[in-house]
Amino acid sequence: MKSQDEEWLLKEKYHGEKCEAFFADCERLAGGEPLGYVIGQVPFLDCVIHLDSKPLIPRVETEFWVEKAIEEIRRVAPAAPRVLDLCAGSGCVGVAVGKAVPMAGVDFAEIDARHLPTIQKNLSANHLDSHQHQIIQSDLFQNIPDKYNFILSNPPYIDPILDRTETSVKSHEPHLALYGGQHGLDIIKSIIAEAPTHLLPHGQLWLEHEPEQSPVIQTIGQQHGFKVNTHQDQYQVERYSVLVLQ
Repeated sequence: MKSQDEEWLLKEKYHGEKCEAFFADCERLAGGEPLGYVIGQVPFLDCVIHLDSKPLIPRVETEFWVEKAIEEIRRVAPAAPRVLDLCAGSGCVGVAVGKAVPMAGVDFAEIDARHLPTIQKNLSANHLDSHQHQIIQSDLFQNIPDKYNFILSNPPYIDPILDRTETSVKSHEPHLALYGGQHGLDIIKSIIAEAPTHLLPHGQLWLEHEPEQSPVIQTIGQQHGFKVNTHQDQYQVERYSVLVLQ
């Protein structure tokens, strides 16, 4: 894997030139730093996502369900849908929606102020009109007054006891974006409980989560007025649930 990462680094960041900086970056890789941070950006659907503030690195599993969400937004939403990227991190989810659905007004809510300039950079890098989007520092819905057709979230959901997290992820990626409290469900429960007051009629909440969390999400979602459907990712793992307000 190391040689593959070095080859990708050489191609993407150094255009094939083995300079001094390249070998310094190879040392960063050898120390376990993720390739995305070393290069400074990653692809996500049709977007380039910069990682200047070292937010959570977008995963292909997230790409999978965001593409499904975009299809649904195009299918059921009004001409100019309102979308919230909650726990936005790099903003990859909302940026991908904004690029794929140009009339969408996408807002970004992120608790860590360090990531707000990164979201702004990713809007600009992907040629999205900043006037059409808001970037809000917010602990979940705390500073969110508006209502949306779609709320999309990849929240912290790792169970610290189950903890499948790789060593390099634990060492380099933000714990605030990874661990979700007891059984990894504390933040998910809060999102489900508060989302109905921030959704327009028949609005949808899309949540990424662990497969073990599906039954609880089903139960809590129904208690808060949602119809809940859980779906597998491209690896046949239950990875996300779609909660539709009834």
